[in-house]
Amino acid sequence: MTKILVIDDDSAINELIKVNLELQGYEVVQAFNGVEGFAKAKQEQPALIILDVMMPEVDGFTVAQRIRQTSEISDVPIIMLTALSQLDDKVNGFNLGVDDYLTKPFQVEELIVRVRALLKRTKQIPKSSAIRELLTYKEITLLPETYSVQINDKIQKLTPIEYDIFNLLFQNHGNMVSGSKLLKEIWGYEPDDNVETIRVHIRHLRSKIDKISDGKQYIETIYGGGYKLNI
Repeated sequence: MTKILVIDDDSAINELIKVNLELQGYEVVQAFNGVEGFAKAKQEQPALIILDVMMPEVDGFTVAQRIRQTSEISDVPIIMLTALSQLDDKVNGFNLGVDDYLTKPFQVEELIVRVRALLKRTKQIPKSSAIRELLTYKEITLLPETYSVQINDKIQKLTPIEYDIFNLLFQNHGNMVSGSKLLKEIWGYEPDDNVETIRVHIRHLRSKIDKISDGKQYIETIYGGGYKLNI
């Protein structure tokens, strides 16, 4: 049974999420503060974490950072659940490696859709089959085992989401990939106001690729349309 960890100090919301996820057949572990949440993340090693931001003592941003710095749970997908809706807060979360962002108040049905999509996406590249698998075209090589990109002799580590975005652009190199297609293919749900999510991730992905590109601009923004990888 797939295990999901819910970290939220609001007991009513925590219980609401637990009951509805269990109705979908998931095993749910609860934590009610950041300290307990991080400890249970290490102990339980869940398939996915739903993480609130505004918690006393240790906030969700700090918990997310600690999770990403802990090797045995660093790749666990995180949905950040928060009342904060400002772009800067989303950027902060994405910088820490958060995979998706849902603002309170939210519909339980939408949360379940995003949980399913993230779990499906993270199973697309099983570790066992990814070992030593290389995808290469011209000077670019994808390294799925470590979620990295190699350009010539330089290697850049990406977050799992950034790797999936780059891989989709890579598979369609030379052709435009729309923001709505990225949102549907990577996150698994239909486009909505979260198209801004794509912009934030592309911005961070481009900055990382630029570090190893020797001045070449690989990721092109097609204004009003989407993005294209030029190789």
